[in-house]
Amino acid sequence: MLTFLLACIHLDPIAILQTGGYVGIALLVFAESGLLIGMFLPGDSLLFVAGLFAGSGFFAIGPLMTVVVVAAVLGDSAGYWFGSKVGDHLYERKDTWYFKQEYLARTERFYKTYGGRTIILARFVPIVRTIAPILAGAGSMTYRKFISYNVIGGLLWGAGMTAFGFFLGSMFPEKDIEKYLAPISLVIIVISLLPILINLAHGKRGV
Repeated sequence: MLTFLLACIHLDPIAILQTGGYVGIALLVFAESGLLIGMFLPGDSLLFVAGLFAGSGFFAIGPLMTVVVVAAVLGDSAGYWFGSKVGDHLYERKDTWYFKQEYLARTERFYKTYGGRTIILARFVPIVRTIAPILAGAGSMTYRKFISYNVIGGLLWGAGMTAFGFFLGSMFPEKDIEKYLAPISLVIIVISLLPILINLAHGKRGV
């Protein structure tokens, strides 16, 4: 358990999966999908690397996809419930090292542009995917409408990212997968961080 927590602190997807297994990935996907403390967890890279592991036989792809999708849907539902209870108070919260009012403003811009589809699209944007269900709960979106977007987004993101990793992982012989795992994972981590860096750059320019 201590090893798993240290892996989470260091945001190391490979160590998280090796020490946490199915339970660990479920907990992290749930946290990033609807809990403020999960905003900076390595969601995209975690799912992709999990798919790579499945391609090499470490996970079974069917149960892995099921665990990820269920955790993602439940996480967003928890975020919706949290937003319906205390969402309005977030606008009064002062900036901290992990929470800033700009995150709310950025997510609101998504809602103005895409409406309810934000719940689906936000799955693929770090930070926004954590805030979006909270603002949905705090706003006027009914849970019936929210859950439909939630399930679609959970399927596209959860199953899609792991399937992509599985497809790529199955292209390499099992004995060689560890040789390619680190560089491939590093590329995915960099790609998954690009939306954060782009949004931060836009924020500094006042966009």
